[in-house]
Order: sequence, then C-alpha cells, then structure tokens
Amino acid sequence: MTDPFVVVGADAAGLSAASKFRREAPDREVVVFEKGRWISYAYCGMPYFIEGRVERMSNLLSLSPSEVDERGIDLRRGHEVVAVDPDAKTVAVETADGDSVEQAYDDLLVATGGRASIGSFDVRGLDGSFTLHDMDAAAAIDAYIAEPDAYDSDRADVSAVDRDRVDRNAAMPAPETGAIVGGGYVGVEMAEALSGRGLDVHLFHRSGHLLSDFGEAVGERVATELEAKGVTVHTNAPVEELVGDDRIEGIAFGGADGPETLPVDLAIVGVGIRPNTELLDGTGVETGEGGAIRTDEYGRTSLPDVYAAGDCATAIHAVTGEEAWMPLGLTANRAGRAVGATVAGDPSPVGDIAGTAAVKAFDMEAARVGLTEDEAAREAGFDPVRETVTAGSRSGYYPGAAPTDVTLVADRDTGRLIGGSIVGPDRAAIRIDTLATALEADMTVPEVERLDLAYAPPFSPVWDPILVAAKVLNGTLDET
Repeated sequence: MTDPFVVVGADAAGLSAASKFRREAPDREVVVFEKGRWISYAYCGMPYFIEGRVERMSNLLSLSPSEVDERGIDLRRGHEVVAVDPDAKTVAVETADGDSVEQAYDDLLVATGGRASIGSFDVRGLDGSFTLHDMDAAAAIDAYIAEPDAYDSDRADVSAVDRDRVDRNAAMPAPETGAIVGGGYVGVEMAEALSGRGLDVHLFHRSGHLLSDFGEAVGERVATELEAKGVTVHTNAPVEELVGDDRIEGIAFGGADGPETLPVDLAIVGVGIRPNTELLDGTGVETGEGGAIRTDEYGRTSLPDVYAAGDCATAIHAVTGEEAWMPLGLTANRAGRAVGATVAGDPSPVGDIAGTAAVKAFDMEAARVGLTEDEAAREAGFDPVRETVTAGSRSGYYPGAAPTDVTLVADRDTGRLIGGSIVGPDRAAIRIDTLATALEADMTVPEVERLDLAYAPPFSPVWDPILVAAKVLNGTLDET
C-alpha cells in the first residue's frame, strides 16, 4: 500500500478517522501513532468508574489494540510524534525504547487531544493530589480512595494501566476528606463520585455559581442538590494553594471572611484543559481560540495536507459562524470520521458546534447549548434577551412530575434563538437536544414556540417546558 495517511493520536478523533478511512480507501496505508498505551477510551465515564457505578476499567474501552489491527490499521503505541516537517511531509517519532524514526505521509491528521490544565497548582510529587484527564489517573484515584486491605486490583483490568502507580496509591491510607478545585463538569461529577465512596467532599469554585457556562439558574439548583446530598459547596472561593510536603494536607482558599485553610487528604484539580499542539511548533500553523489548531469546515489546517480534529482543534460555532474551541466527545468523534472520509476522497464537513453538553449531579440533570451568557452574546454581536421559567416535566397529576427550569436566550433584533439551558431532576437534560436542533436550524423564538412536540402525561405536559419558555420569551420580545 502507498500514499500513507498518518494519524497522530489513537482516541476518539484519531481512530474514528482511521477506521472511516480504512473502509473508504482500502488500498492506501493508514498508520496511527499513540505516545501512550491507552487507546479509544471513554473519558467521560471515568468519574463513574471512580464512584463504582462502572465495575471494571475495561468497560470504558471502545476498541482494543487487537480490534484495531483487525481493521487493517497500523497502530503503533508507545510512539510519540514530536515534530512535523510540512515541506518534506514527514513526522519525527520517538519510541518508548528511546529510538528515533521518521515517517512520511501523504496526508496527516493531528488528533492529539488535550491535557488537564493545572493553573498554578502543581500536583506532581504531592501524594493524594490529582488531575483527571486519563485512565491512569482514574485508576490511581480509585486505588487511593480504597482502604489498603480492601482494594480490588481487578477493577483496573487493562494491561495498559500503570500498575506501579496504582499499587503505590493503593498502599496509602484511605482519605476521609476530599477537595475538588473547579466547579465545572469534572468538579460536579467528581463531587458525586467521591461522596458515593464515603468521603466528606468540599467543592471549590472561584466564581459566584457552579457550571459557569450553564448560567446562574442551573448553577444554583445544582449547588442546592449537592448541598442536600452532603457536599459542601464553596463559591466565590478561589483556591490559592495545595498545602502539604509529601502528601496533601490542606486547601488554602479565599473565603468571604478572608483566607482559610481546610484540612484534606485528597485533592482533585479540575480547572480546565489545554490543547496538545506542541508537535506543530515551528511549522507556522495557524492557531485560534485557546491556542487550538485553526481548521476550516473540512478539518484542514493552514498547512498543506495536514488536518486536525478533536480537543486540539477549532470548529465553526453554529450560532456565531465564527471559530470556537469546545472540546467535547461528539465533536471529536464526528470530526474524525469526517476527516477520514475527506482524505479518502469523499469531502465531508466536520459540522458546526454549539457547545451542547449535559451533566448529572446526584438526582439533578443539567444541560446547555449555544450562547448562554449575555457577555458572550454581546461579544458575538447580538443584543441578548433572556427569560427563565419553571414548568412541570410531566402532567401534574402523573407521578414523577418535577419542576424543570428552562432559560432561553434570544437576539432582540431578529428574535433568533441563540442559546439555552435546562435543569431539573426528571429527564431534563435530554430536552436540550430540541434546543440544539433549533439552533442548528437558525430558528426564531416564535418558531420554537410553534414546534409540535409530543404530549403524553408520562412524558410531558401539554405545553412542554421548552414551549412554555419560548412562549414567555416571545412575549418579552414583543414588548421590546
């Protein structure tokens, strides 16, 4: 086989691209380099593994190396691409054994994902402090939480796991108090996970409400749910330092009454991620928001025959029409598949993104899409108008009906829906898909109000909460 398609990164975007390419272009070579040993794993499932809802780490794997091999993909684990020469069309690779090799490419996909941002906190060398952005970290946290004589090593049942790291953490005394730095997706999900493992949990967030991108109504209800389940939520409480010499001993944070220190014996830092783009240093590749690699509608970068997809790449925002960087699972899988098809000869757009996301906090569900914050909407050129309503999730007389808060944001001049969020305990999150579809279709609020959504008492009242919110927002627009 000739004309190699080289892929850097063997997770969501990379293997989706390689698999699609192999099916569409069986006569061309496809080589996938992965610097580590883990491939094709469910990052979003790691909190549920730590909590114990997922019994085995292997349950989080989508593809095994042998299954990748059966697809005719040349997968090379333990091979880190450290540089790209776009003129020679080669990549420089360093192996786990210390060897250096060079690989030519006809087309190249950079699907290197992202890594946890630690801000000013250095968790390295401080036992009991972690970030959560890979499977080895998840295995180590799981082992650290367990009592040494009760840890089930079979839970980390994948050969790729860093067994020395797991064994070392499993031998340490089990923690009693855990602190989570950052009230985003990871923070909220890990608060539930650690609470489920019996820890006294404290969640710290520097701004006034959790899940900042979801809006205030969502953040407040999620915080109330966490508090009701025993999690102590600290908002407007920026963490200043992880305290400890060899093992974490405390969290120093700014409280309402001045600096405080909370004794803890576990800390998880979840303050965001950064795109992995260092292999393109010196190539002149264009970058965009967050330092991610700038791509066009087909995933092409500014370098010839070089594509990027997943958490390291930008995409076009469905509402603003401008580039955006929103590292999410579907975005990576969809973009990788599209790039694979394009490289094989079937030009396929990677698709717009709207930041559609959902999160669970015990019995509370929350979701968001589009532009939910007024500042972001104004920066994009809109004049935002918003309304938040509370409506029943089912017919009031049907068991299980629960209050659902829906916030819709529209542009004052055009009436176009530009964003929304939902929170509630009864199938609230899945309703966000209606709003995501409406955003993709550039629908106005009156058009959303006229949607023919399904009604049956077990599933929705006659007026679905989304329709109620659209009706109220439409009235507000009429008054302005």
